[in-house]
Amino acid sequence: MAKWGEGDPRWIVEERPDATNVNNWHWTEKNATPWSKERLTQLFIDFKIVQSDIECVVKSVDECTGEATVNNRKGKLIFFYDWELVLKWSGRLLNNSKVSHNGKLTIPNLSEENNLEDVEITVTIDESNNESETLKQFMYNVGREQIRKQLGVYIKELKEEYSKNLILPKKDANSSDSTAVEAKDANNAKIAVQKPASQVATAGAAISSSNNNTTSRPVGCKLDVRSLTMTEEFHCNANDLYNALTKAEMVTAFTRAPAKVDAVRGGEFVLYGGNVHGKFEELVPEKKIQQSWRLKNWASGHYSNVIIELEETSSTTKLTLNQTGIPASEYTGMKSNWYRYYWVSIKQTFGFGASWPLGQS
Repeated sequence: MAKWGEGDPRWIVEERPDATNVNNWHWTEKNATPWSKERLTQLFIDFKIVQSDIECVVKSVDECTGEATVNNRKGKLIFFYDWELVLKWSGRLLNNSKVSHNGKLTIPNLSEENNLEDVEITVTIDESNNESETLKQFMYNVGREQIRKQLGVYIKELKEEYSKNLILPKKDANSSDSTAVEAKDANNAKIAVQKPASQVATAGAAISSSNNNTTSRPVGCKLDVRSLTMTEEFHCNANDLYNALTKAEMVTAFTRAPAKVDAVRGGEFVLYGGNVHGKFEELVPEKKIQQSWRLKNWASGHYSNVIIELEETSSTTKLTLNQTGIPASEYTGMKSNWYRYYWVSIKQTFGFGASWPLGQS
């Protein structure tokens, strides 16, 4: 309550060029959905990503679902956007220009709630072979960063386009300066209106696995999980295979990307550009590796439990993997991914797929 004779400035009619929405106090809203769909489509038409002897092109937006709105409340701009995108892409090796491979990029969580670097981008290829897998890996390691830059262009232009007329000028104020200051403040403002609780619970919270040592666990829906067991033989001794799985320089070699590997109990590992990460729970040289293991796009706080056991024979080393706590939605591709991105890659990188007398390295 204002003191007698002073008045509350929020309720005093100030001289304004348009005589409306005094001091920008009232809630105003603009629908940015049609503009956003058109701009996102424009940004991903024939968007080229070229490096060395590889050329990939994002050809078009296949699916674009979601919404975007911009609100002004108390002189603050609040941006809401929530998009799910599917992009079509193709690629070719420049030394074999006649062959082109097609795939898709799925972006499920372009939202003001996520930092740009946390936006998930899943890369898939229509047909799998040596060339297409090379292109897929290129899009994963290089292409995703270029896609995020284009998404950043959309976010920047959204804020510029819809900052123009929502913050109205005051008396004797320079309208362009006022808009710029208010827009800058708005970018740092906290989101005042939360999404429905059901959406938050579904997207952001899940129970931790039994192997997650965090004492404070998020509350959420029960996660349907699966277990996986597989064995593989390597033509090397147990020590060499153990090193391939625990030495940073060897992990970097077979993943073909910078890797962080701190092979001590409680030490962290981060592979494939952060898509795979977790902690070492137990290490027995040449015998056993136990990890809390997760993919980046899994529910927050959820880890699977991975146990890798090594058994050296007279001519090979047998590896047995047991993984529990795999989200059911990820189970189908998990076995093939272990096989392709771990076992086959290790064999090809270090020659562990061919006969190699034990004791020689």
